[in-house]
Amino acid sequence: MKILVTNDDGIFAEGLWTLVKELKNIARVVVVAPDREQSAVGTAVTLWQPLRVRKVNPVVPEVEAFAVEGTPADSIMLALGNLVKDEIDLVISGINQGLNLGDDVHISGTVGGALQGYLHGLPSLAVSIARGDNLHLDSAAKFAAGLSPKILTGSLPSPIFLNINLPNLPLAQIGRAQITRLARCSHINTVEEGHDGKRKYYWLVRQRVNQITDPETDVWAIDQGNISITPLFANRTSELSAVLDSLCSGLLQELKSGGGSP
Repeated sequence: MKILVTNDDGIFAEGLWTLVKELKNIARVVVVAPDREQSAVGTAVTLWQPLRVRKVNPVVPEVEAFAVEGTPADSIMLALGNLVKDEIDLVISGINQGLNLGDDVHISGTVGGALQGYLHGLPSLAVSIARGDNLHLDSAAKFAAGLSPKILTGSLPSPIFLNINLPNLPLAQIGRAQITRLARCSHINTVEEGHDGKRKYYWLVRQRVNQITDPETDVWAIDQGNISITPLFANRTSELSAVLDSLCSGLLQELKSGGGSP
């Protein structure tokens, strides 16, 4: 199994390499990621200027890594179209430091990177964790690494595109893995006006809605201390939900019972 990894926090982000370290235990891994922060670029693709790529020394030994002067979507397109010669089985984007829930998915660079894998016919995951003082990145990495081979067994429709968000908790403290849908409204967007002494400027501000009460949504799941797994761009049939629910719930229990808590 070979897994292609990208992110929107940049090639040397801690979340990316925590994920790679865990994935390397189960698969061959190649990293193709932006050379700098690319948060909130969504699905942006660079069309009107050349893209430059350089090979970098990996944080995890024996992992091929490329830094792209572009977006997460650019990175996956370059990887699948030119940089990676071997066949890729799975694309994972993350681990993003900050949740991608509700309407955030439409501007998320993390989700935008995974989307390109899905559009190329590959199962793809976008993985994010809630912010906090002490990030439990290992929880997200272990869950993604545990889920990856299960997705490739053929029990789920292929390709599948999942947006996965975890609370910032040790695995043992996470409630359950919950199959969810996107909250219809999770932010209030406002525009603040200012002046720098020479001219007027505007600042876009996104504020989280205080409460989502629908228990089927991703926002509600995270607020309850659960993992949110949201199928994107696929028919969310009851059969898919049932299989995915069983698979992810079983995985979380395996990780808890196996002492997987960081």
